[in-house]
Parts: sequence; structure tokens; C-alpha cells
Amino acid sequence: MKTTKYIEDLKKKSPAELQEALVEAKKELFNLRFQNATNQLDNTSRIKEVRRNIARIQTIITETAAKA
Repeated sequence: MKTTKYIEDLKKKSPAELQEALVEAKKELFNLRFQNATNQLDNTSRIKEVRRNIARIQTIITETAAKA
């Protein structure tokens, strides 16, 4: 349920907003990896979740580019 709502929200965004969301997700992933390396990260499953969200965003970007 949670992921389908997230995907629906992504599909409603413009290409510029998708790019912005992608940049934000990549920054978050970098910060999570940095925290993990310094043993400050409590929830390591968040890394996997953010990686999948990046893949979802990139998939939506590709789909919208193919339609245009």
C-alpha cells in the first residue's frame, strides 16, 4: 500500500520535480552511507529503502521520456 501511493505521487510530478526528488534521494543515500561508515546509523534498512526509491524515480523518469 505504502509503495503504490508513493509511485502514484511520483507519476503526478513534472519531470523537473522528478529530477529534484532524484537529487534529494541521492543526497539522502550518501548521508546514510556516511553514517553507516562511522557507525552512527541505527536503521540500516533505510539504505535499502532509499536505493529502491531512487530506482523507482528513475523508472518513472524513463517511462515519461518514452511517452513523450
